[in-house]
Amino acid sequence: MSSTKAVEIIGVPLDLGANMRGANMGPSAIRIADLHQKIAVLGYSIVDAGDLEVPVRDTLPDAAKAAKFLPQITRLCQTLERQVHDAMVAGRIPIVIGGDHSVAIGTIAGVSRFHREQGERMGLVWVDAHADINTPPTTPSGNIHGMPLAVALGQGHPELTAIGGNGPKVRPENVALVGIRSIDGDEKDNLRRSGIRYFTMREIDERGMAAVMQDAIQVAAAGTAGIHLSLDMDGIDPLYAPGVSTPVTGGLSYREAHLALEMLADTGLTRSMEFVELNPMTDLDHKTAQLTVELVQSALGKSIV
Repeated sequence: MSSTKAVEIIGVPLDLGANMRGANMGPSAIRIADLHQKIAVLGYSIVDAGDLEVPVRDTLPDAAKAAKFLPQITRLCQTLERQVHDAMVAGRIPIVIGGDHSVAIGTIAGVSRFHREQGERMGLVWVDAHADINTPPTTPSGNIHGMPLAVALGQGHPELTAIGGNGPKVRPENVALVGIRSIDGDEKDNLRRSGIRYFTMREIDERGMAAVMQDAIQVAAAGTAGIHLSLDMDGIDPLYAPGVSTPVTGGLSYREAHLALEMLADTGLTRSMEFVELNPMTDLDHKTAQLTVELVQSALGKSIV
């Protein structure tokens, strides 16, 4: 893990990017699952920036719904971009807790701007059941939570790709997408053409998680000054993480998920992270919220011995 021993928690209670509601309660559930205490025992100082203000879906006009809440998500991600950037300038590791995966548009933009200002570039490890690389022409739903990786690569709604500066926020050769197993038809073409390195669940089954993560880390670390972790809780099998909006069977096991983050922490390059798509409405006995906090610990360097 980075030598930085300070973190900044930023809650983003957003569910406007998805059809399924409930992810807006994710930040509260994660905090209630002892997030502060579990981070503090690892020796980190904590700044909790609270939650960004997100409009309530039911208060918005029909026109906003028809636009898939693009203006609202754009404004929110602009605010998040500034908060993440400023946290890194202050020497803290931003930990963004969501919220649907649209929040990654703002998080990655802020991380990217910080590194660009230092004359550096960033790497990205994205753990997810889905590729999230849809663009407006390919998306079957129009939902923005299926687009954030495309936006990070400079593709999609111009309002979103302009956040934190126009153009791609990360080079495709520095992106590793881990755990995918559910991809839309036309989205597959986007993925194949993107130039990123993706690791399907079949590859994880065949090669093992340790070998896959060695390759993923090599991709994200090649010529970069830091790695950003974007972890969608639906990347983990619903047996272990039932509390998500779009569960897909056949995902990462409990130990595979922890191993991935433990290996990332071992690099000392993880400079920023986000944990998204926890939906307390579908959780069982707070199981997924508790797992999220445990995974934060692993990403911050908690070791078994």
